[in-house]
Formats: sequence, structure tokens, C-alpha cells
Amino acid sequence: MYLQNKLENKISLFNKIKKLDGILLVCIVLIGVISLATMYSTDGGRILFHTKSHFLKFVIFTSLMLVISFLNIRFWFSIGYLSYLIILAMLIWTIHFGITASGSQRWIDLYFINIQPSELMKICIILCLAKFFHRKRLENVNSLYSVIISLVVIFLPMSLVIIQPDLGTSLLISISGILVLWFAGLNHKYFFYSFLISVISLPFIISFLKPYQKLRVLTFLNPDRDPLGAGYQIIQSKIAVGSGGIFGKGFLKGTQSYLEFLPEKHTDFIFTLFSEEFGFFGSVFLLIIYSIMIYRIIKIGVISRSYFAKLFCYSFGTSMFVYIIINMSMVLGLLPIVGSPLPIMSYGGSSMLATMLGLGIVMSAKIHSDQSIA
Repeated sequence: MYLQNKLENKISLFNKIKKLDGILLVCIVLIGVISLATMYSTDGGRILFHTKSHFLKFVIFTSLMLVISFLNIRFWFSIGYLSYLIILAMLIWTIHFGITASGSQRWIDLYFINIQPSELMKICIILCLAKFFHRKRLENVNSLYSVIISLVVIFLPMSLVIIQPDLGTSLLISISGILVLWFAGLNHKYFFYSFLISVISLPFIISFLKPYQKLRVLTFLNPDRDPLGAGYQIIQSKIAVGSGGIFGKGFLKGTQSYLEFLPEKHTDFIFTLFSEEFGFFGSVFLLIIYSIMIYRIIKIGVISRSYFAKLFCYSFGTSMFVYIIINMSMVLGLLPIVGSPLPIMSYGGSSMLATMLGLGIVMSAKIHSDQSIA
């Protein structure tokens, strides 16, 4: 009997491995390899701290993604509310006992890793709202009760992250939540009225921004107003991208980066270094990989029987698209600098952990795509 159960478990695991989305997995590995090569370049062509740390995190979190992908999609449905509440509690803890760096209190010291709960909230808010709207009829989705509950779920973590302060991440959290509402079928008039109110309120919102946030907006509008101060990063970023040309300067030959003209190139501005070394064609190649990844995530949502899995995949896939667009627009000077990491590419454990967690849940939806949730 024991041997029979052991054999059944092996067969079950083998079947789960076969059901993994191979194309999505290849895309993840490809971006991981590209990110490691780019990180190696940021370290000056040597295996230093950033390269070692990024490699270790990529291996650990990719392995974690594979492990959690074998968990039944019903498990992720069952912890939808709980995961949101845990990360919410962590955000409150961060405000009072978090680690402060560069003027922001965003991290919790877990001894083996410093974690940024706001990054994990990008995933957990999708889990929470996807569970909330699971099995709801369209008329119930548009009820006043559903709208108010959804807004509370979105604005609670937003307000806690703004306090840190981290306006950029708070906006990304809100986008993740709003996307679930969109795919759940919330009436488009709510989005139109919200957009209209936001535009009208923009002057009042700007007046409440902190001085450095106002400076970012002014720098976005005119980077040359302070070329050696607030505008330095974005000016050097655009010079680096433009100097890459069609084919790039070649691996390890990015002068803007190697001569230290470009600060913080391993984090949110990682695309700048990559674009300088590999040029337009390299950038297009990277975008194609990201596009295939997002397409596969959406496709998994399409084939899933569970409405919860559909909502999660649609929202997470679109969120990934938004994060990529915001990051690339930011480094090209098309948007103000908001601190949005490029998924998998940018250095940062919390960002990669959140991305891999989301991809693991997507893989779980693929493996258990024939299962419905009552």
C-alpha cells in the first residue's frame, strides 16, 4: 500500500512537471540570463556583490516558483484574503519598526533577507480581489457594496505605502487592484468618472506632494533646468540609450556606465545599460521575450476553468505589461522617475520574489487549468 501511494505521488509529480508551460519557463530563464549578464556588466566585468547576489536570488526564487507552482490553484484561492491581511500587517510593522534607507522606511529585516512588503502587496492585492469577485454576478460586481469594499482594499495599502514614503509603488499597487476591477466587469463609467476627477484634482494633488516629488515632476517636464542635480540621472540615461544606436557598443563596452556617468544603473535603470551595450535590436529582442511571457500568462488565463485563475492571470499579465512600460518610459524620459523596477532584470530581492510568486501562481493555474473552484 505504501509503495502504491509512493508510485502514485511520483506519477502525479511527473504529470505536473509535464503540464508546466515550457515557453513561459524558457522566457523566464532567458530574461534571467540576460539580467545576470547585464548585472555582471554593472560590476565592471567582474563577479562582485551585485552579480553574486542577483544570481543567488534568481536561482532561489526560480526554484521557489517551481515549488509553489505544484500547489493546487485552490490553495491560492483559499489564502487570498489571508495573504492580503498578512502583507497589510507587515506594511504597518514597516512604518513603526522598518529599516530606513535613503530617507524611506520600506524594508523589514528578516535576518536572512531584507524584504519590502509593498512589492509583495502588488501580488496579494490581485489574489484578494480575484477571490472577492470570484463567482460574483455582473450586477453584484457593480453594486455599491462591491465598489466600496474594492476601494477600501486598494486604498488601505496605498495609504500605508505613501507614508513610507513611496508614491511610485503605491500607484503600482493601485494599478494592480484596478486591473482586477476592470477584468471583473466593473462598469466603465466608474473608470471614466475616476479619471475625470483625477485630472480635475491634479493641481490639488501636486500641492500635497513632498518637495522631492515635486522636483521629479518638474525635472520630467524640463530635465535641463538642473542638469547636474535632479535632472542628471535622466539626462545621462537618455544619452546612454541614444549612444547604443542600432547594434549597441558591445558587451562590457558601455562607456556611460563604465565611466560612472550613470548612477544606480543596477536597479531601476538596468535597461539603460542593456540598451547602450546591445542597442535597438537588443532592446527589441528583450521586449519580444517580455511580450511572449505576457502572452503566455494571458493564454493560461484563457484556458483555465476557474474564474479566479482567469482574473489572476489577466490582471497579473497586464500588471507586468504596465510595470515594463512604466520602467522603460521612465528611463527614456517619457514619464517622471517613480521607482518602478524592471521585472526580473532589476536588482532587488523583494521585486524578484514578488514577480516569481506571481509567475508561480500562474504556473499553478496552468497545471490545474482543468479544475474549477466552487
